[in-house]
Amino acid sequence: MEISKAHVTLLPFPGMGHMIPYLGLGKLFVTLYNFKVTIFLVSLDQSSQTEFKTFISEMSNGGFVTFHAPQSVLITDIFGTDAFSVAKEFNMLKYVFTIAHAWFISLTIYTPILDKEAKGEYVHQKGPLKIPGCASVRVEDLFNPLLDRTNQQYNEYMRAGIRLRMSDGVLMNSWEELQPKTFAALRDDKLLGYVLKRPVYPVGPVVTQSGDSSKSGLLFDLLNKQPNDSVVYLSFGSGATLSHEQMTELAFGLELNKQRFVWVVRAPAEESGDNAYLKGRSGDENHDQFGYLPKGFMSRIQNVGFVILDWVSRVDILSHPSIGAFMSHCGWNSTLESILNEEFGMAVQLEVLPSNKVVGREEIQNKVRKIMVDKEGHGIRDRVNELYSAEKAMCKGGSSYRALFELAKSFEARMQLQNKKAPLPITHE
Repeated sequence: MEISKAHVTLLPFPGMGHMIPYLGLGKLFVTLYNFKVTIFLVSLDQSSQTEFKTFISEMSNGGFVTFHAPQSVLITDIFGTDAFSVAKEFNMLKYVFTIAHAWFISLTIYTPILDKEAKGEYVHQKGPLKIPGCASVRVEDLFNPLLDRTNQQYNEYMRAGIRLRMSDGVLMNSWEELQPKTFAALRDDKLLGYVLKRPVYPVGPVVTQSGDSSKSGLLFDLLNKQPNDSVVYLSFGSGATLSHEQMTELAFGLELNKQRFVWVVRAPAEESGDNAYLKGRSGDENHDQFGYLPKGFMSRIQNVGFVILDWVSRVDILSHPSIGAFMSHCGWNSTLESILNEEFGMAVQLEVLPSNKVVGREEIQNKVRKIMVDKEGHGIRDRVNELYSAEKAMCKGGSSYRALFELAKSFEARMQLQNKKAPLPITHE
């Protein structure tokens, strides 16, 4: 049987922060190229299931459905490459779509080489970790898997870097103009190209907005009444969770500021870092999450603050003109959605990493004031408004549009090749 259109299977890592870009990518394949798309979802906990049902109900209008037909392409996360063996069995193309940026992928594929070169723990190195053709990694910026080379997390991360080379290509939720130096290094055979040896496709920013154009409800009714650039929005991602101590300090920091804010509150984590993400949140969906906030906090901030417990489209909030600053855990989805990037002078960094130490209320107060009140903050917001490359990249003729077109052509070329190799049907006179 001749198959004319590619059937793309998407297998994201669990968590809303991973699922949302995959849904957005699937919608692009359907709307732009009429591909068939199936998404396999794995949920960590009941609250994730509830959030995703809400998200699907808001986002799925527009012809996005699942299909039951022979599958020709598998796209998965960097930690989902065990599924490559299944894809190979069914003669499917194998791609990785990472929701992180190009620099993260550069570090990931180069870590197995660093592992052979570095002596002792990375945190004890005298200088930054150097990646060919890319910005170096400061020791103080190392994330959890690289902090302990004897830990299983480190071994899994190293394995992910090695298995990336088994793919037919790597898709990234970034765009060419944002990280030209890093993308050039990934393609250069004298730099990281000799490590990856696979094509890279910057297809982002894949950011999905809700289907509700009216943006009605109590939250948006409130935002519509606020002056432009006057509200601080706080959201720490679908997987990122704060400790109870950090949540308390954050609450008091906001209260001290007396700046308008919208805060997405989640139950505090019992453990920190990746363990908290993988084990889910400590509270169940029926728990009174206001109970985790300082006593009397809700009554004291009722004229300046708005606390959200349910899932809400982050992009819809960030695109509202009343939002003047965004405080986040700096996951790449959050960074894309707010177009914040320290490399462009569009963010302020905390004095201490939250993964290493609790950030005090005074520092939170100072950083919010720096963005919302001080002259430097006005300059940061001006630079954010000047960054139009993201929108241009996704438009027809833009860099990400072209990258996705080249990817789609490779899918169709494989389909044509398979159709030529398919045995002719047996006919009976």
